[in-house]
Amino acid sequence: MRAAAAIVSLAVSGALIVVTSACDQDGSKSSNIRYGDCEVSGRHGQFHLTPETAGALTVKTTLPAPGWWNGDTPESVKSGYEYCMAANIAYRSGLDRVDVKNAPFPEVVSGKTKDFDLALAQITITPERSKVAEFSPPYLSSTLGLLIRRGENIDEGNISDVRIGVAEGTTGEEFVENRIKPVQPVTAYANDPEMIRALEDGRIDAVVHDTTILLPYAQKESSRVSLVGQYRTDQGYGALYPTGSPNRAELDRVIRQLIDDGTLAKLSAVYLGAAFGRDPAKIPFITVDDNS
Repeated sequence: MRAAAAIVSLAVSGALIVVTSACDQDGSKSSNIRYGDCEVSGRHGQFHLTPETAGALTVKTTLPAPGWWNGDTPESVKSGYEYCMAANIAYRSGLDRVDVKNAPFPEVVSGKTKDFDLALAQITITPERSKVAEFSPPYLSSTLGLLIRRGENIDEGNISDVRIGVAEGTTGEEFVENRIKPVQPVTAYANDPEMIRALEDGRIDAVVHDTTILLPYAQKESSRVSLVGQYRTDQGYGALYPTGSPNRAELDRVIRQLIDDGTLAKLSAVYLGAAFGRDPAKIPFITVDDNS
């Protein structure tokens, strides 16, 4: 899943390009279509998909995911980086709504389900996942963060000696097992809030998970946890498609356009920056001893 070193979409450089209001090629309003609180841009219906449900873009994700999907249930989500990314894909593909399906992360990345058009769930592209599912071009770079209780002294020097929590089925789980190689058993959690509660309650001592997912928890005013570092992974997030999707090439084109025209950079600044309250690029990078 899930990780990120900077809130800057890959392949986007220079100043952010302001996203214009929904309009047709001649600049006039093309419709009154709304996708929650998202601002959409580009040309309505420029791309052509064969969606799972007529008139809708069906997107799988794993909730909650503050900043990415702002809402705890599919019905309550109205904004967020990935939700508004989906809204822009739907708009440019001539679809009038986004249908959100909530599912456990291991199910989303399993490659065994086909009842959706694409999954957007902060999914890190890996060789293993690419064997069972198909991915878009990466749209955001990724890292893994180290979260601990405030006041504790845990760092790269002693992390392998403490009780670590990870999100089930994620690259963080694989990283901890294969790179950190902890002495004590690793606990995998089915959802993020449960894992954070376990850390706050002292049932585990540290969490290794996507930096961009952990940041909102650390920035809460009442938070008892602190993000003390991040591990480089040299990986990125991608949209996951059902195996054999007839829409893969067309969705790739839409996503590349969203990267190239600055739309995703705009969404990153609006939603991730606001959710994090801290620049991920300024979180210190930590290393792991490969010989441990």
